Amino acid sequence: MKPLDGLVVLEFCQFLAGPSAGLKLADLGARVIKIERPIKGEACRQLSIKDLFVDESSLLFHTINRNKESFAADLKNPEDLILVKKLIAKADIMTHNFRPGVMEKIGLTFADALAINSRIIYGTITGYGDKGPWAKKPGQDLLLQSLSGLSWLSGRKSQGPVPFGLAVADLMCGNHFVQGILAALLKRAKTGKGVLIEVSLLESVLDVQFEAITSYLNDGGQQPERGDVKGSAHAFLSAPYGIYQTQDGYISLAMGDLLLIGNVLAIDFKKYADKQQWFSKRDEIRNILSDKLLKQTADYWLYLLQKEGIWCGKILNYEELNNQAFVNELQLKQTVKNSAGETLVTTRSPIQLDGEILASTKAAPKVGEDNATIHKQFLNE
Repeated sequence: MKPLDGLVVLEFCQFLAGPSAGLKLADLGARVIKIERPIKGEACRQLSIKDLFVDESSLLFHTINRNKESFAADLKNPEDLILVKKLIAKADIMTHNFRPGVMEKIGLTFADALAINSRIIYGTITGYGDKGPWAKKPGQDLLLQSLSGLSWLSGRKSQGPVPFGLAVADLMCGNHFVQGILAALLKRAKTGKGVLIEVSLLESVLDVQFEAITSYLNDGGQQPERGDVKGSAHAFLSAPYGIYQTQDGYISLAMGDLLLIGNVLAIDFKKYADKQQWFSKRDEIRNILSDKLLKQTADYWLYLLQKEGIWCGKILNYEELNNQAFVNELQLKQTVKNSAGETLVTTRSPIQLDGEILASTKAAPKVGEDNATIHKQFLNE
């Protein structure tokens, strides 16, 4: 039995943040029903990564919508809206990430939902909250990385701002959304009343940076200054922290004793005995390390360093990662199948409960694929 077995979630969400939260709830056992517009469905079905599609929906959509059901309904159609309200009456949770004002027009605000179901847990994701001049602006990941300061933490100083290679604002917001929903379930269990959860992409991406922003707020307003050495641009950590090229690849050096590393690599770092210099002269030190590490292979250096207990590792691409023994030993991949029998391989939930992996074999549904079943179970009364 999974912890959320028996709970019904109505997901009115699009793109990444909301659906990624629904994916996690489904992995934990909830029955997640996507409410989608007829025919075209949720907008993410056409938002592709590398132009990859499965059964007319993007691989991206499949990645974050596996293990869910689809109920096609036009929220502007009064008859469909009646059906949706009947579903709300029997649901435990409903989520949406429409811009502020949209649910007011439809008539499905938190107050509206409470009038239908006094125990409903109602979750909403916005880009920038529901107040102020930014409230109705598009909450897109790159825009959030840009205005939140996050892009100033990536890349070298001379490069200018560099965005992350992942939709980090969306994905972290999805995680925060799940935390809020789980907390709301506990609150409802105590009070018997519905709960409103509100998160925004802006607040999530700021929370991701709590260390960096707290440093700025308590350090006289000093801006973070990234390093300017290739592979080692971290604004807050001392040398040797970073990525270094070798004869045949790259290795990473985490935080460690610079003098010990110098002894292992036969580098005289005595003039850097003062640990404060490991930060103030970090680029200088990293250049010395870079020159040395280029002279041998990655495995050669890793053998010497790891033998002395120094934290280091090889930089792997996805092919090399996929060939690691731990990928199979830890069952890090799973195969899911859609209603047409097509399969695809994806990652699984990282959570285990009582030694059980939270795996699922159901791929993302087609638009309206579950209408008949949902009508029979919830609406034929």
